[in-house]
Amino acid sequence: MQTPASKLYCTAQIREVERYAIDELGIPGRELMRRAAYALFEQLRQSWPEQQAVTVFCGAGNNGGDGYDVATLALQANFQVSVYALADPDGLPGDALSAYQDFLQAGGRVSDFEAGQSKLQGVIVDALFGIGLSREVGQDYALAIAAINASGCPVIAVDVPSGLHAYTGSVLGCAVKADVTVTFIGLKCGLFTGEAAEYCGKIICSSLDIDAAVLAAMPPFALLLEKLDLPRRARVAHKGRFGHVLLIGGNLGYTGAIRLAGEAALRSGAGLVSIATRASHSGLINIGRSELMCHGVECGEALHALLEKASVIVIGPGLGQDDWAREMFGAALAIDKQCVIDADALNLLSLQPKRRANWILTPHPGEAARLLGCSAGQISADRFAALADLHSQYGGTCLLKGAGTLITCDDTVYVGTTGNPGMASGGMGDVLSGLIGGLLAQGLSLDEATRLGVYVHGEAADSLALEFGERGLLAGDLPARIRKLLN
Repeated sequence: MQTPASKLYCTAQIREVERYAIDELGIPGRELMRRAAYALFEQLRQSWPEQQAVTVFCGAGNNGGDGYDVATLALQANFQVSVYALADPDGLPGDALSAYQDFLQAGGRVSDFEAGQSKLQGVIVDALFGIGLSREVGQDYALAIAAINASGCPVIAVDVPSGLHAYTGSVLGCAVKADVTVTFIGLKCGLFTGEAAEYCGKIICSSLDIDAAVLAAMPPFALLLEKLDLPRRARVAHKGRFGHVLLIGGNLGYTGAIRLAGEAALRSGAGLVSIATRASHSGLINIGRSELMCHGVECGEALHALLEKASVIVIGPGLGQDDWAREMFGAALAIDKQCVIDADALNLLSLQPKRRANWILTPHPGEAARLLGCSAGQISADRFAALADLHSQYGGTCLLKGAGTLITCDDTVYVGTTGNPGMASGGMGDVLSGLIGGLLAQGLSLDEATRLGVYVHGEAADSLALEFGERGLLAGDLPARIRKLLN
């Protein structure tokens, strides 16, 4: 039985379900371990049906016990089996010790791992660490992980790739790069954000045949982001029904950013899109895209009339942090309208923090660090905690960019499921802010506009990468594809 695909759980919740299964449902821990091994071995055979050899790395806890049970199943299936222990098997806890003893009774042999000497062959089973790892990987284990990653063999991880934090998705010094991860009971939130995408490969979840009602009774820690459907437009609709987005930015030398954001707002379906930018290049930005209404604005007073006409404000793309930028930022925040705060507007906000309910903040880790007064490394070490701090301090809807983008509004956390490394190029964030602003202008809530914007932004990049490849993907490629996906 598989668990629901959209719900994510923290490690404490998974442990509680496991405890309930043992204490209340009467399923012995040893039986759960056997079920885990069976699920993993079946996935191993399904993924690599031609393989007849396995190399199993076993650690010191129950994850190691899973590994010994997998090795036993492999022996019984006439596989060539090599097992390397990174901890004394005789010192294993109860169920794991029993799994080791069963492996020996089946005729198995265990060897100590020796870096540079031990032979790795077939499919490697990573059973070194489970979901409990919270400290940096020690030297002996690091050597084993390095050997696994350098082996060229296919790798399947038990529950979570060893070295990856199951809650935060951060790497604790080093981690196994798995081709497949078979996780148990429920999907762990750390498998979908931070550095996890580099290490997990394909993720399979087995419920271990625990009654689905047990997990269903527990509210998920987070939800995987899913696409929202936009309603069909009325046949008598006109542009006034789909909002007026005002984008503010494009300081000297940064015209491209505001142009990208403006085009994304248009392609999202906004009725009208205006740009307030420096007077010296206001006549250039809409060349080739005459639907953009561009205004040269050099002071906050001149911006006021445009702010009054707009239904949604997007500020930040190419804004800069000079006197002009600060004056534009102050004028935009003086009016109580829904707004999207991006790029340098976030940096200006960090200098004079405010809290509002009707805005969307879109920081990447560096901007989030400035908003929270910490380092980017601290943000990456626990993205969920950083997101909660952003929302607590600044209000509204907050998204934290990066692989596995995080979104929160009120009590619900969403984890992005779309996007690829081809998006690591300039202008992608500008497209996202314009897209979200355009969706907001069409009547979506802050939460809905952010969720749909993040999903479709990544989906557009994924479809383009599938067609042309990741390298050379440009932010300017996305708006036309966004239009197709929203329709």
